[in-house]
Amino acid sequence: MTETNKSAFTLTKGDDGVAILLMDVPGESMNTLKAEFGDEITKMLDDIEADKSIKGVVLASGKSSSFVAGADITMLAACKTAAEAEALSKGGQEVFDRIQNMSATFVAAIHGPALGGGLELALACHYRVCSDANKTVLGVPEVQLGLLPGSGGTQRLPELIGIQQAMKMMLTGSQVRPSQAKKYGIVDDAVPQSILMDVAKEFALKGKPKRKGPKLNFVGKVLERTTFGRQFLFKQARKQTLAKTRGNYPAPEMILDVLEASAGKACKRGYQLEAEFFGKLVMTPESEQLRNIFFATTEMKKETGVEGVEPAPVKKVGVLGGGLMGGGIAFVTATKAGVPARIKDVRPEGIANAMKYTFDLLNKKVKRRFMSKSQMQKQMSLLTGTLDYSGYQDVDLVIEAVFEDLDLKQRMVADIEENCQESTVFATNTSSIPIGKIAAKAKRPEKVIGLHYFSPVDKMPLAEVIVHEGTSDETVSTTVEFARRQGKTPIVVKDGAGFYVNRILAPYMNEAANVLLSGEPVKHLDDALVNFGFPVGPMKLLDEVGIDVGSKISPILEADLGERFKAPDAFDKLLADDRKGKKNKRGIYLYSGKKPGKNVDESVYKLLGISVKQTLSKEQIAERCMLLMLNEAAMCLDEGLIRSARDGDIGAIFGIGFPPFLGGPFRYMDTLGISHVLARLEHFHGQFGNRFAPAEILKKMAQEGATFY
Repeated sequence: MTETNKSAFTLTKGDDGVAILLMDVPGESMNTLKAEFGDEITKMLDDIEADKSIKGVVLASGKSSSFVAGADITMLAACKTAAEAEALSKGGQEVFDRIQNMSATFVAAIHGPALGGGLELALACHYRVCSDANKTVLGVPEVQLGLLPGSGGTQRLPELIGIQQAMKMMLTGSQVRPSQAKKYGIVDDAVPQSILMDVAKEFALKGKPKRKGPKLNFVGKVLERTTFGRQFLFKQARKQTLAKTRGNYPAPEMILDVLEASAGKACKRGYQLEAEFFGKLVMTPESEQLRNIFFATTEMKKETGVEGVEPAPVKKVGVLGGGLMGGGIAFVTATKAGVPARIKDVRPEGIANAMKYTFDLLNKKVKRRFMSKSQMQKQMSLLTGTLDYSGYQDVDLVIEAVFEDLDLKQRMVADIEENCQESTVFATNTSSIPIGKIAAKAKRPEKVIGLHYFSPVDKMPLAEVIVHEGTSDETVSTTVEFARRQGKTPIVVKDGAGFYVNRILAPYMNEAANVLLSGEPVKHLDDALVNFGFPVGPMKLLDEVGIDVGSKISPILEADLGERFKAPDAFDKLLADDRKGKKNKRGIYLYSGKKPGKNVDESVYKLLGISVKQTLSKEQIAERCMLLMLNEAAMCLDEGLIRSARDGDIGAIFGIGFPPFLGGPFRYMDTLGISHVLARLEHFHGQFGNRFAPAEILKKMAQEGATFY
């Protein structure tokens, strides 16, 4: 065999007429496509075309754990105009078109992630074969960055798998597993990694395939292959997309425009629109903010809890409490971190419920063929239960998820100090009690830390790591690293009532209650904040979290932080009527009938003594509620509660669903202008009193013309 090149791309010719084109970007853990590779790839394709002995080419990755993770999005920040970004898209299209039109048969051998530009590169090949490994996923997640697939993906994917399936993948950014990829027709085969290259070589010698288009059932044919059907399909898709995005995200609508223009067949007009819209989207503020989030989270993955302090190894975890939170924590410990979790509860039913939580989630994956039964059994075997502290002697980290009761939590600390190693970290999942109080009677307070998860634990990406004055640096680094292993994005927060996320959420929720008590209809109020960009409105959120939970947090915040956190008496009236929300099917919304949780329980108005009269616009409602969240976030940064504006933005987006397209509270304040934020707070301060008193940091920044970023 002869080697003809050494760089990001290496071409190795075989005696059987099949060449291996290996991509291995030097100095990077994953392959990404960069604009500067254009000349290199062109030269490589020239060499292949000139060598008539090459009948087939297997395109593979030199990285052990990924194919191509996508395009290098740092390229986009350098674009000053839409035309420059459009040129990038056209450059990618030209290279991939050339691969598709090569005389040699190209086969993509995929192991690990093939995402975005990586999947578009594979789609340009004549065949695709992937490994059936867990780490192999395929997708076009560009929409999550406010973009659309810009290197031919909007044309090749629907032509291969049909408009509906391609539309679903592009609009959600969802990834598919090997078995799904084969079922949809994205790949021609999914095989064990050990034979991936051999099978790919076999395909390379087959010659080019004669594809007949996607396999569609009768309804699919009517919807995708008739003009009337496509009109109906796109009308419904636009309606559903708008209901979800509320017009806040331009990318989904442009994806639909391109797909409709090409009607499931790759065409010149489709490619032109793809490049043009890609260029436009790169320059939108929404895409810029979504890319900022991507860069922030990528940066955070590289950081330790405390710079220069290595985490201690965590090989076994104890979970105290088998409730909903305990079950979720045990699930992410076993399935994401791959670490044994020993669940302790005072009742056998508690342990059984926690085990069932993991079983039910994994069983769904088995039924959908996302995982095998043996993989499920392997993960379930990492969970064990106990009614006492047997099996806790070698636990490295204990995560406590018992009731919000200070005495009980202090007793848990004492029990762990009694039954575990001296090095064992005690992490409490309290949502409101200051960690310093929980550690007050501890023999080893340096080992006590807060680890606040959000419900449901298996879905919510944020974890707050809360540090009290006595927590050691090693405990911080150990907890941050383990939260990351559980699939979480951790932010380090200083101890204090409500920590960061609940503290900035409380004034927002209280103001929503004030707006409601002034006579605004519940639906109008919730729609105002959903239109603004939140996943659910504040009243719906109160029902989801539990009215009783909300009422417990308010007094703690008020006691520590003052009068501005005083909750309206609406919460007490709701609880007095046994309204806890969704959990007991009695709340602000109705949970009986055909559409549970969709319609407002009109009897709430009488109970709260409200005379309903809509006087405020949705924009006015959103501004009032949001300003209090922004003001509180600024105070948290000023007090050193959070380490940076970046952490504050990520915490708000991942913890409470702050609109991602606005970039987080701090980036949003920068966009509005600090002087504008200050002026609006002062306006409402005059109207409603001290709860709108502006943070000192905002006054100072406005004076200096400063920004958070």
